[in-house]
Amino acid sequence: MPKNSGSRREHEFEEFARARAAQLYRSAWLLCGSHHQAEDLVQETLAKVYAKWHRPFGRIDNPAAYAQTALTRTFLSARRRRSSDEKMFGSVPDQPTADPADGSDVRLSLLNVLGELPAQDRSVLILRYFDDLSVDEVAARMGLSAGAVRNRAMRALERVRGLVDDSLLIRKD
Repeated sequence: MPKNSGSRREHEFEEFARARAAQLYRSAWLLCGSHHQAEDLVQETLAKVYAKWHRPFGRIDNPAAYAQTALTRTFLSARRRRSSDEKMFGSVPDQPTADPADGSDVRLSLLNVLGELPAQDRSVLILRYFDDLSVDEVAARMGLSAGAVRNRAMRALERVRGLVDDSLLIRKD
C-alpha cells in the first residue's frame, strides 16, 4: 500500500464526516431527545465508521447507510445497557413562552411523545417517516424482518395517536 494512501483515506473520511455530521446529528437528536446525548451518539458512531474506514480490506460500499445503521444500532445498544436508565434531577430554568405560530409547540409535543415510546419503536418511526426510508431499508439497518418493521410502525403509530393532543392531529374534512 503506498505511503500516501493512508493520508488519502484520512482526507476522504474527514470529508465524509463533515458532509454527514448534520444529518447524523438530526437523527441522533430525534432518537435521544437530548442535545448532549445526540452529540455523544454521533461521536461514537463516527468513531465506529472511522475504525471500519481504515481497515486495509474493510472498504465500505455505502458509507452513509453504514453510518446510519451504526447510529441506530449504537442507540439501541445504549438503551439496553443499565446505565441508560440515568435520569437527570434538578430544576429546569424558566423558558420564554413560544409563539404558537412558529410550530415549536408541535415539535416539542412530538418529541415528548417520541420520548414515551420504547427505543426500537422510536427508531422505526424516525427511520421510516423522518428519514423517509423504505420498510426494507429500515429492516436492514435494524436487523429486523420487514414484517417486524411494519408491525412495530403500526403499533407505534397507534400509541402516538393515543398520546398526542387532539389539537395536533391533522384532520381531513
